[in-house]
Amino acid sequence: MCTARLVHEVNLQADSLTPEGRVDLRIRPLVRSWIHCVIYFLIQTVFGIYIRFAHAYSALVQRALAIRFHHYHSPEYIQRDVAALSRVPEHLSVILRRWPRRQDDGAALEALMDEVGELTAWSAAAGVPLLSVYEKTGVLKNYMRELQEVVELKLASYFGWANTPTLRIYAPNHSSASTTTTSNPTAAGSSSPQQRVHIDLLLLSATDGRDTLVDLTRTLAEMAQAKKLRPKDITPELIDTEIMATTAIPDQDLLDEPDSHQKPAGKEVSAGEPDLVIIFGSHVKLDGYPPWQIRLSEMFCVGDVGGDINAPTRVEYQSFLRALWKYAGAEMRFGK
Repeated sequence: MCTARLVHEVNLQADSLTPEGRVDLRIRPLVRSWIHCVIYFLIQTVFGIYIRFAHAYSALVQRALAIRFHHYHSPEYIQRDVAALSRVPEHLSVILRRWPRRQDDGAALEALMDEVGELTAWSAAAGVPLLSVYEKTGVLKNYMRELQEVVELKLASYFGWANTPTLRIYAPNHSSASTTTTSNPTAAGSSSPQQRVHIDLLLLSATDGRDTLVDLTRTLAEMAQAKKLRPKDITPELIDTEIMATTAIPDQDLLDEPDSHQKPAGKEVSAGEPDLVIIFGSHVKLDGYPPWQIRLSEMFCVGDVGGDINAPTRVEYQSFLRALWKYAGAEMRFGK
């Protein structure tokens, strides 16, 4: 509509001009369009060159760090790399994605479990007591026993069977949610008890985010309608407590009891908000991560290293280490 009006106005103006003026009036918009195309092409070229150089630089830095810092499947090397840090996170959370479906689903799941095993071993060696792994689809929750075996084998490959860290895996809001532990926490073959390193592994998915809030809202509304709860009793503190309870990890003492399915009040330990969230991706995308869990969390995005922007970023030790460096140097202002 606007184009037709513009052409009509140009024709009206052209009728009142000389033949030379008419030609000039019709050529001018064409020249302007060509100028716009050239400018657009130059902008695309400049940004294309910049992005390619940025990818090359990022890949070069990654390779240099991979050569300079490598774990060699040894906790001692990892502890050496983090020894100079002023602090390490008490609760580390990572956001992972499955590889595209062009690969076999079984191979993609196996690769995902292997990445979780590596991250668990690195975290245990670095002194991180709690690792939460967020994967949007929640596929890991359906294979908790298989995941436990993979993680334990990975821990044993780093620490040795005699000193393998104790492990608990927990998945909230899941029908098959359970907690698993490794065997005797005393190092085998030792005359005196030697306390092993312990690490908790919490599995999160998109159902622990929006769906949890929807279920909580429905439950509170039903309780209010049934006169079991007064509307004035529904406070921000109550909602916050109920939401945080969805990711609470059962207390170890309770798990050791024979009738552990009966959970008395106060026998859960809240996972709390992550101190550090590592996003293994080319850009910052929370992918449905529970928002109330990361209000004060420090975030580190691994970034694109030259691969497909839509594909998951590989889990590599140097990226894990860079995130810990970033966290140690961060200043927490808490809104001040």
